Amino acid sequence: MTVFMDQNAPVLTIDGPSGSGKGTVSTLLARELGWHFLDSGALYRLTALCALSHGVSLDQESDVAVLAEHLDIRFDVERGSVFLEGDDVTRELRTEKTGAAASRVAAYPAVRHALLARQRAFRTAPGLVADGRDMGTVVFPDATLKIFLTASSEERARRRYEQLRDSGVGTSYDEVLSEVIARDERDSSRAASPLIPANDARLLDSTHLSVDEVIDAIRVDLQKLKLIG
Repeated sequence: MTVFMDQNAPVLTIDGPSGSGKGTVSTLLARELGWHFLDSGALYRLTALCALSHGVSLDQESDVAVLAEHLDIRFDVERGSVFLEGDDVTRELRTEKTGAAASRVAAYPAVRHALLARQRAFRTAPGLVADGRDMGTVVFPDATLKIFLTASSEERARRRYEQLRDSGVGTSYDEVLSEVIARDERDSSRAASPLIPANDARLLDSTHLSVDEVIDAIRVDLQKLKLIG
């Protein structure tokens, strides 16, 4: 794959665990700044979903990596839809089953390598907001501003449970909390790009903050860097 990234384009990375609010915050900031947006988690979810739909075992790293390298995907930014091999998989992409599978395949070095070039290709003018787990440590180590957004396990489980409930997905808070804790353990202990803040990242705890308050805090940093007025 040929990468046409702009090395001079500013990058804001927002890393953190599932349920920290990084997806919502990243989307709103990208829209406000007029920058491009990378939801790196979607790439791993798409890889996992592709493996599940084709009957490829999630235990076979090399086979999953091949799928990752040749993903047939399309993002419809205006509609907020994601397509895999021509099918709209937006709803499937956000299920707990897909999320758990994505956490498994994301632990494979070969899969992460296969998706690395795709992620870096999103770096184009006027700038990029990159949401993920290793954006500031591996994908964009020279990012202009790095945020590590977190929240307590209980708060993140509550947010996810309410999101699933409102979407009509049947589950319980205890089940969601159990999966949040298990996913944190997988993501932070994996050998390939573990979920840890970059040394120069700003740590931001959103447990008791609204989305607007988180965005306001990040705006202050952007102003200090003269990226916004």
